[in-house]
Amino acid sequence: MTQYVTRRAVLAAGVASLAGCLGRGPVGGAVNPSSTTPDDGTGLDGEPPKGNPGGPPTAQDRLPLPGEPSSLRDRAVSGGPPKDGIPSIDSPAFVATDEASDWIDPSDPVFGLATGTETKAYPQSILVWHEICNDVVDGTPVSVTYCPLTGTAMGFARGETTFGVSGRLVNNNLIMYDRATETWWPQVLATAIPGPWNESPPIRSLREFRVVWTTWERWSTVHPHTKVLSRETGFAQRYGSDPYGSYNPRRGYYEPDSTPLFVSWGEDDRLPPKTVVIGTRAADGAAAFEKNALREGRRIEGNRGGSQLVATYDPHLDTGYVYENPSRAQFEVRDDTFVAESEDSFTAAELPLERTLAFDAMWFAWSGFYPETTLYD
Repeated sequence: MTQYVTRRAVLAAGVASLAGCLGRGPVGGAVNPSSTTPDDGTGLDGEPPKGNPGGPPTAQDRLPLPGEPSSLRDRAVSGGPPKDGIPSIDSPAFVATDEASDWIDPSDPVFGLATGTETKAYPQSILVWHEICNDVVDGTPVSVTYCPLTGTAMGFARGETTFGVSGRLVNNNLIMYDRATETWWPQVLATAIPGPWNESPPIRSLREFRVVWTTWERWSTVHPHTKVLSRETGFAQRYGSDPYGSYNPRRGYYEPDSTPLFVSWGEDDRLPPKTVVIGTRAADGAAAFEKNALREGRRIEGNRGGSQLVATYDPHLDTGYVYENPSRAQFEVRDDTFVAESEDSFTAAELPLERTLAFDAMWFAWSGFYPETTLYD
């Protein structure tokens, strides 16, 4: 109860201002400006779930859940603001880099995505107030989402519908809902669960794509012609403040040793609760690479439920990538490149292996959702 009040308190000022809004009206992960590397996600094509017409496209394979779908509903808690009390951005506008540089600090976080023809940055300072931006990229309807309580930025195909903020949380993580079927979709799990507005949705997983968590300076250097989500969202503007703390430097809620606002499912104390890991999950299990360890090592081999993996670090964007590596191919780190036994060189984002979706997350959230995860730190 105390935590409920705390969440309400930190958002109170923002909700009050948003209540007076003016009206409302990939994609991701390719990180080399010259690259057309396919997205390391499930893609953006797909059919709406059977029996759920109008819903978002779903993936062929279902992601693992930490329990029965109905049990996840039972463990959902109110985050304080009601349904759509944190309003999604549904008619986003974008500005050029020179205009954005007037109000973004070089070290401020942004969530970047690059496609064949479009490159966009979504500032954390804006999404912390909205959590979801329903956008169209390269002609494809997508949603770029951010949960400040679990430190997760993720992209999803949305089809003809849009996603909104349900006002509920699981393991401190945002539960989205789609406005066509009113199905609940926990962000990190990316899979439908029953909810009060749709009691028996098909249990399918969303089609997701990588969003790169980096800084404005890094993103705009690599992508100098990127478009930037505008502060002109149609809502009252409080984008210079963060209701939870600061990433520049990390303070308040974002400090690695601070406790989550709500009851955490994570009991794994191998890392401080808000240490950033780069996590990957699939039907065979989950694995997490501690981000600082990856920065230092540049390359870490790992295992996820028997599947051999290799993670690489990109110093230009301060991010990591994870690949399936069944043949245990070896790559030597030389400066910013990864050199194969053939002496061919590759960037961190373009190893000649199948890249698997991976994303930044706070350790408590990752280990809570995936308690059997392997950890490389």
